[in-house]
Amino acid sequence: MSNHTAERTIRTAVLGFGVSGRVFHSPLLAANTDYSLRFITTSNEERSRQARESYRSATVLNNPQDIFKHADEIDLVVIGTPPGTHYELANAAIDRGLHVVVDKPFVPTAAQGEELIRKAGRAGVSLTVFQNRRWDADFLTVQDLVRREALGTIATFESRFEWWQPEGFRSWKGAATLDEAGGILYDLGSHLIDQALQLFGPVQDVYGQTTRYSSASTDADEDAFVVLHHANGIRSRLTMSGLAALPGPRFHLFGTRGTYLKWGLDGQEPALDAGKDPNDDDFGMEPESAWGSLSTGATQQVVPAQRGDYAQFYKLLSDHLASGRPLPVDPWDAVQVLRIIEDVHRATGMTPSHSHPITIGS
Repeated sequence: MSNHTAERTIRTAVLGFGVSGRVFHSPLLAANTDYSLRFITTSNEERSRQARESYRSATVLNNPQDIFKHADEIDLVVIGTPPGTHYELANAAIDRGLHVVVDKPFVPTAAQGEELIRKAGRAGVSLTVFQNRRWDADFLTVQDLVRREALGTIATFESRFEWWQPEGFRSWKGAATLDEAGGILYDLGSHLIDQALQLFGPVQDVYGQTTRYSSASTDADEDAFVVLHHANGIRSRLTMSGLAALPGPRFHLFGTRGTYLKWGLDGQEPALDAGKDPNDDDFGMEPESAWGSLSTGATQQVVPAQRGDYAQFYKLLSDHLASGRPLPVDPWDAVQVLRIIEDVHRATGMTPSHSHPITIGS
């Protein structure tokens, strides 16, 4: 299945050096001795300078397509370019027998995702999707509470990603169309929907609303609300907004024995952005001031946060390539997320006042 062996590192190329490549993939790969970061691609002159200074053993190329001239020098391609390019680049990597990590959102359509997964299977290469927020400290804490039934039977799960960008989104995110997997539902919804499916399993019904509020020249949504009715009866209410100067709670769970409330976002992204080493003893540890609370009605207690661990993704991938253990993220999970996103967009028609309940198969 893999040409990687325990005797040598996984020769890796990172395509794109924006937030994805610069903040997440390159630091996590550099911190793991199972990998050798050989190539980075970026067409931005300032980012090229940053890449050369930060990763002196890597060759920096101008165009992502240029990486395939060096296919015999690499084992793994990590695609961190804008999502509208993911399908083409993943196809090219698979054609050359390379393993592939694709950042979320996987690709613009579920059909494209299915095609890539089947193609990778026929080619005998591994394909996975970077759903790093499965290893958020707060999500791991929620996952533990649900697993231990600390709240009893869960009735409703609320999850939010909200920020303050009233002028619209920046860089390519402000211009990408729905055909290019643009908009907040593709961007943040890929995380929130994935987390809800990980917690509570398949869904039977979906309700969605999408909204635009800025004058950006794109058809992509800037605000979204999605309700998932899971097959086990639990409802997940997911909110994404760029118009939240005062964000709501990150997580709010309602159960028969209690309620859990958590404010604030996981701190690993800003830590990586500031240059913190993922191998540091305190990396991924949330301060006590950021911990959530569990209330039974009569009592309330602070719940110590699990340790966040984005580095786990690449550890699991290395284990998979070396010994065939499970992928860190099954790409079919990402296809299921895309199906839900597509159904929401299909039902809403992208107009703020037009939203309908919709049904999809489990």
